[in-house]
Amino acid sequence: PTRRPMGQLKSPDEEQPEFAACRRLDYETELGVFVGPGSELGTSVPLDKAEDHIFGLCILNDWSARDIQTWEYQPLGPFMAKNFCSIISPWVVTLEALAPYRIPVFQRPDEDPIPLPYLNTGNHQTSGGLDIDLEVSVLTDRMRRNGNEPRIIGRPSFKDMYWTIFQMLTHHTSNGCNLNPGDLYGSGTISGATPESYGSILEACKGGKELIDFPNDETRTFIEDGDEVIMRAWCQGKGRARIGFGECRSLIVPSA
Repeated sequence: PTRRPMGQLKSPDEEQPEFAACRRLDYETELGVFVGPGSELGTSVPLDKAEDHIFGLCILNDWSARDIQTWEYQPLGPFMAKNFCSIISPWVVTLEALAPYRIPVFQRPDEDPIPLPYLNTGNHQTSGGLDIDLEVSVLTDRMRRNGNEPRIIGRPSFKDMYWTIFQMLTHHTSNGCNLNPGDLYGSGTISGATPESYGSILEACKGGKELIDFPNDETRTFIEDGDEVIMRAWCQGKGRARIGFGECRSLIVPSA
């Protein structure tokens, strides 16, 4: 279970913030990356060596309290909006197992700048991407009691990611920051350009402006108590073994 977080909230029409339970709870559909061999403090990992430091991947739900985040991120950046819980799937899929699903990196629009040389090599361009499909759905308490299937909100694809897991590791160590075996870092929210590929409910409900329809005449903008968020991920292709990541799921319980 994930307990609804408390924090400082301030709406635009209020003069002072209040300390209260989050009212705009959101999920972020991500992949988590586990570090294998670490690196020494003061050294960097070249891009073409980054895969030697990655053990495997899992699904990661990087919960976000959007209303707490809105108030605190200027000038401090997200802190209490992100630190209350993270949920991962039960399996770690090794990088070796994902070798058949290595693909060229996402093709940036022509008007976008090319990454600097330390984040851009020929080898990385041809095999730095990963063809992984994901699905995020929500099961409300009423749906659970009525025996309904979870309502699918988004089906993003990891092949659409602007930055790769290898670029992230290289950039993270580029200033000499060290890695340790077992360290876990997140990919960032996986979202596409179309509504059916959004990786957060913030995007799906247009920041709270549009209701999302559920069975039994229910609607949602953000996640409510009793809702269960379920994330799945898999790889599949002709002539290749299907690889599943298991389920990353968690039920929201009221704040303490």
